[in-house]
Amino acid sequence: MTPQQYCQDKAARSGSSFTVAFRFLPAARRDAMTALYAFCREVDDVVDEVHDDAVARAKLAWWREEIGRLYAGDPQHPVTRALQPHVAAFDLPQGLFEEIIDGMQMDLDVPRYPRFADLSLYCHRVAGVVGQLSAQVFGYRDRATLKYAHELGLALQLTNIIRDVGEDARRGRLYLPIEDLERFGVPAADIFAYRESDAFAALMDFQIERAREHYRRAWALLPAGDRKAQSPGLMMAAIYRTLLEEVAKEGAGKVLNQHLRLGTARKGLIALSTWAFGYRP
Repeated sequence: MTPQQYCQDKAARSGSSFTVAFRFLPAARRDAMTALYAFCREVDDVVDEVHDDAVARAKLAWWREEIGRLYAGDPQHPVTRALQPHVAAFDLPQGLFEEIIDGMQMDLDVPRYPRFADLSLYCHRVAGVVGQLSAQVFGYRDRATLKYAHELGLALQLTNIIRDVGEDARRGRLYLPIEDLERFGVPAADIFAYRESDAFAALMDFQIERAREHYRRAWALLPAGDRKAQSPGLMMAAIYRTLLEEVAKEGAGKVLNQHLRLGTARKGLIALSTWAFGYRP
């Protein structure tokens, strides 16, 4: 199995919406995005699937060293070998890969986020940085596009957090800021008990509106001249924004006990429509 085949298999097994958008890219950019996505899955799987804290920390430390080997020209893992030709081709900074690992480290080090500002740092590392790397692979002419991509990454991550509240609680995690729980009178114990309430529904409606605002900000930051090149990211925006609105329609307070997903065919149609007709939040 070649390194690229390894990455393709890793991406295919995930069933992620991101892989839908990759299909619209030219071969070299598609290969680069597949390798980037596989890297994100590898380090994310460390914190999601490794239940021994010491082992998880050791694995993240190994990945940090592996990024150093990648930029020194001696990668060992299939993912970093697949990434190697794209690092120079798309000018992908080493520090951004290290920041992604920093974000995964926060899942081991930070049990709760007191304020939204604290959560924003996490979202920056695990999603905003990925958005910036993706924008470089897609191609851009105006550096303001990197600010758009970062903002879009935050919007996508907030959507994930909203959708996955119940699933995260089952893993012992809670990403909703403590200041928000206190504002709406929702004890953390209620979330870990999957207890629905009017207060919880109001809390989640607030989270949804915050995510919507980030989608609007992202669109406002994207220069018109780079919209075509950034179409794959806009496809993701359209898919995730649709998911967010489905959560709102079904009732935001139900996320504790249901996990809403869009079917593959529907995601494909959204992506195709965005490619053909463009996107607006």
